[in-house]
Amino acid sequence: MKLLRKLSSEDLAGKRVLLRLDLNVSIANGVIVDDYRIKRSLPTLQFLKDVGAKTVIVSHIESEGMRSLEVVHAHLTKLFPMIFVKEYFTEVSTKMLAGLQNGTFALMENVRNNPGEKENDSEFAEKLATLGDIYVNDAFAVSHRAHASVVGVTEFLPSYAGLLFEDEVKNLSEVEHPGHPFVFILGGAKFETKLPLVEKFMGRVNTLFLAGALANNIFIRHGFNIGLSSFSKKEMDLDGIIGHPNIIIPEDVIVENAGMSSVKRPYALSDSDCIMDAGPDSLNELSKVIAKAKFILWNGPLGLYEKGYKEGTYAVARMIAESPAQSVVGGGDTLAALHELGIEDKFTFVSTGGGAMLDFLAKGTLPGIEALNKNI
Repeated sequence: MKLLRKLSSEDLAGKRVLLRLDLNVSIANGVIVDDYRIKRSLPTLQFLKDVGAKTVIVSHIESEGMRSLEVVHAHLTKLFPMIFVKEYFTEVSTKMLAGLQNGTFALMENVRNNPGEKENDSEFAEKLATLGDIYVNDAFAVSHRAHASVVGVTEFLPSYAGLLFEDEVKNLSEVEHPGHPFVFILGGAKFETKLPLVEKFMGRVNTLFLAGALANNIFIRHGFNIGLSSFSKKEMDLDGIIGHPNIIIPEDVIVENAGMSSVKRPYALSDSDCIMDAGPDSLNELSKVIAKAKFILWNGPLGLYEKGYKEGTYAVARMIAESPAQSVVGGGDTLAALHELGIEDKFTFVSTGGGAMLDFLAKGTLPGIEALNKNI
């Protein structure tokens, strides 16, 4: 795809830069528990500081139902001292931003508190544009959303890709030219949103392992009783997937019934069983596939990670981390597992995107990319 307009140090000193970041990090009890996305944004922040830009940061937060970026600001300001602007387009906020010096930062409050953000309202986008002389998108993880701070603002300002954004596009594009054997592990739920990706890659990979709720829809098509397990209720054409030689699904699963867990074959579930994770035989077979791989793509947990069934996801994370294969991984629960295991640096590339990563892999572009390219 066409490479985006890159940031340059030329003529940035004293310029106001409107910077879109993704600072939607995991927060529990008022404490950031995973600052991976913040860390990945630091090179762009350091670059803008070094060139003497006056940077106004726009982001959102939805972790734990939070509506304020105050906790994130407290964390960020230890690294790059910055003011926190709680309101948009008021006399007070205008004065605060006017006082920015070269090489300094301001963090605006949660942009999604403004209704015009998700609606990509042109009037709101034009107002956002008044906060900068140029716009920089370094929020790849939200660039599958046609929001005002991602798409709309590019209509009013010269627009550039940030360093993280560039890195995401470059590394995820490598998936189009993988080494073989090529292994794709896809977990999680919402089969209808991931079906285009399965259809695109099932003929290109050597092995496509479907896990989580994705596999449950296939179990149903095989006529298995999946009990209380989650699955996609949307009508889908799975005829090309069922029985495809490159696709494998768990041969055993961890089920929960009345608070007790056990290992069962997918065809042997009762009405009150609920599939929670991939079983040991499935993981053993997957380990053999991973051991032979030259390129591994992974997105999504193998089980109900949010309900504490993490062992299957942990096991796959360790397998890939120990493999010499080129590895590209991403997804919210996937990133959480890598963080909890402390192995983020054991992979070739870890994407900050979940849905954005999947959309880019399926389509080769995103609304945020198209908006930047139109601005060149």
